[in-house]
Amino acid sequence: MSRVKVIILGAAGRDFHNFNCVYRQNPAYEVVAFTATQIPDIDGRRYPASLAGPHYPEGIPIEDEADLLDVIKRTGAELCVMAYSDRSYQQVMSLASIVNAAGADFAMLGERLTELKSTKPVISVGAVRTGCGKSQTSRRICEILRKAGKKVVAVRHPMPYGDLEAQRVQRFATIADLEKHKCTIEEMEEYEPHVAVGGVIYAGVDYEAILREAEKEADIILWDGGNNDTPFFKSDLHIVVADPHRAGHENSYYPSETNVRLADVVVINKVVEAEFENIELVRGNIREINPKAVVIDAASPLTITGNVDLVGKRVLVVEDGPTLTHGDMKYGAGVVAALRLGAGELVDPRPWACGRLAETFEKYPDIGTLLPAMGYGDEQKADLEATINAVECDVVVIGTPIDLSRIVKINKPTVRVGYELQEIGSPNLEQVLARFIG
Repeated sequence: MSRVKVIILGAAGRDFHNFNCVYRQNPAYEVVAFTATQIPDIDGRRYPASLAGPHYPEGIPIEDEADLLDVIKRTGAELCVMAYSDRSYQQVMSLASIVNAAGADFAMLGERLTELKSTKPVISVGAVRTGCGKSQTSRRICEILRKAGKKVVAVRHPMPYGDLEAQRVQRFATIADLEKHKCTIEEMEEYEPHVAVGGVIYAGVDYEAILREAEKEADIILWDGGNNDTPFFKSDLHIVVADPHRAGHENSYYPSETNVRLADVVVINKVVEAEFENIELVRGNIREINPKAVVIDAASPLTITGNVDLVGKRVLVVEDGPTLTHGDMKYGAGVVAALRLGAGELVDPRPWACGRLAETFEKYPDIGTLLPAMGYGDEQKADLEATINAVECDVVVIGTPIDLSRIVKINKPTVRVGYELQEIGSPNLEQVLARFIG
């Protein structure tokens, strides 16, 4: 019996997880390639034989999704499995149409086959889109549980952009661990806030192995999701964050609606800044999709670090990269803070964009008058530093989750913007977490 030839369409995350869960040991299938998109420079690698298992002694090539038609033809693939997130329904079905027209089947795997079961209680945090506020929600959950004396270990959705063998299982407990594992800016933005408050966070490639290591030191496992992907672990409480600045995306993006349908709790974040009608649209959509979900209203109040007066100044705002690119947001905390503090002008960085950052603006032309903190590799970090220092401005406002000035040298005064989750009224997170504390 011949094996069904499969291409897994991914972005260095769920694609590897789906392979490990469903295809690695399955004699009925032969994964002939992964494809890569969204994240720069992750195509052209191979999923190594040491991770792929005995059916794949030479590993598995990772191709650019832009070459999908050629890859289908060249490999004779019969099935393409989409395994990444943050895509509109239009984009998903367009991809399905490309695959079907090339003569292959198109599929998306569900939770039944891809959720790992833990021996410890699992609380999972997901979202409707990138940049909704998962990170501060996760931190708030950890704060509540640790105050109650619980040992919480976080496990982050994968971001394996480097050496996949070396990144099989990663544990971060100190700032030095970030350097040890050669983290990108995107990875540091997710890991550092946990480590900074004394927490432990795991990530990597092989989530069965990661889960078993995390269980050894945890009372409770916190799944800290990425993009708007669904959890890799079977959850005892699934909390999903929605964003009224992107009202309607909860039922028009993949797998946003899946997340809302799975949710025990939906946090509507940013309600202080959002328009009332957008908040109510999100609330109504949640009620229609999942009327049993507990809905919590929340804000992410800003904190400002840096004794610099912004009144009337020309300001360059640097925001979290993925939120602006495939997250489709037009601004973030940095822009909000700069305007509140009286900035005279938000300086457009595009005339000074260097190297790979110039390519980012070409790929995402609607980013607007701010700078995405792209740093998936050393080249992008260097381009980010060169761009910031070249921009003619008075002050740099850093709206990224980490202190960017620790990573790149900035030749201008800086102001850093932070944010933590704050529930408004009742119900709140303490109430929904009570059963894990007693």
